[in-house]
Amino acid sequence: MALQKKKRIGIIGLDSMHAVALTKAINLGQLAESDYFEVIAAYPKGSKNLSYRIEKVPFYTQQIKEFGVEVIHSIDSLLQKVDFVILTSNDGHVHLEQALMVMRAGKPMFIDKPLAGTWHDSLAIIEAAEKYAIPIFSSSSLRFIETIANIDDYDLGDILGVHTFSPAQLEPNLPELLWYGVHGIEMLFAILGEDCRYVQRTFTSDFDLVVGEWDNGKIGTFRGFRKGVSGFGGVVHGSKQNMELGHFSGYDNLASAILRFFKTGDPPVTLKETLKIIAFTIAADESKLRNGSKVNLPKI
Repeated sequence: MALQKKKRIGIIGLDSMHAVALTKAINLGQLAESDYFEVIAAYPKGSKNLSYRIEKVPFYTQQIKEFGVEVIHSIDSLLQKVDFVILTSNDGHVHLEQALMVMRAGKPMFIDKPLAGTWHDSLAIIEAAEKYAIPIFSSSSLRFIETIANIDDYDLGDILGVHTFSPAQLEPNLPELLWYGVHGIEMLFAILGEDCRYVQRTFTSDFDLVVGEWDNGKIGTFRGFRKGVSGFGGVVHGSKQNMELGHFSGYDNLASAILRFFKTGDPPVTLKETLKIIAFTIAADESKLRNGSKVNLPKI
């Protein structure tokens, strides 16, 4: 019997190492889903204003070519060649413009974090996804670490609370924690759910401590680092035992989640939850401006 022809994936934005890491995970054939998919083309231009990201484009372009990917200098041309899209442009401010082109072409899409650079753009992407009936999802790779993905296999009892940590470098013109702190924040949401009620942030030039209270009364805390050694991790507090979340071990789990999504059309993270995570980061900025006061999250 002839082998099934693989579905074709295009990458948009080669200013991020995520583009190379996801392509490597998919095209080396080590994932269960790799028999059905292949990254075949990439459009290099991502960020328009982040010079230190733009400088990386030639480097990542050369790397992605090593996995047999054709580099195409037009999104329109790329969309004619592929069935699905992974959007990895590093600056969320270009996501709306690029995502609209993909959705108008009818291509399901994964958007690497952040979904967009502003609240308005995030809403516009979601409205366009509904208008064009295109399945999309957006996420941090940290949601898919082994301990979170398999949390039901651990005898924790009732989950009482969660503490996470990650780097939290800041980028001007973005909600501050949406740039990098979102990794640790998304881990909170992955475990505690989407219904956070309020946020309270303590900020210094080197660190952040953010406290969220969920509708069920559970407390989630996030510690962000801009100094010293931080990494990614945390602790889940259970009624029977606590569990360390472990370290980030690469992009294979995210790549598998993306391919399963392309295969089924069923996103592992709802756009509603993604919007609530963005609202969390915006509320954290507001709490900072209010000297650490509690800020209620809007109902979405």
